[in-house]
Amino acid sequence: MADQDRTNEEYDLRYSERIGEADAADYSEETAAEIAAPGVYNRSLDRDEEKETAAAGRGVGYAALALSILSLFVLPVLFGATGIVLGFIARRRGSESLGGWAIAIGAISIIVGMFILPFF
Repeated sequence: MADQDRTNEEYDLRYSERIGEADAADYSEETAAEIAAPGVYNRSLDRDEEKETAAAGRGVGYAALALSILSLFVLPVLFGATGIVLGFIARRRGSESLGGWAIAIGAISIIVGMFILPFF
């Protein structure tokens, strides 16, 4: 019965305090940015990681390209498929062009080896 006696005009329904009674608890602003320590972003560390990743991808890319070119002459399905897989790995590690060339040459080698060479 005590709840029925109250009028909603006296209370703000979002808070359990009476309207007009302001104190420090009413100011609910976000202060995390002011309290937290400033973050320092060092871009040279990211550049070093990118260089290491590109160097690792370059080695895999050259291996993939070598296998794809070799597949044009010997065992096109085996070496071509291996070149394609290594080409995808090289592209993922940052060597976009070498990986792309290895994938393209490996795919061409497989297509030529399976569909054109049997007729000669």
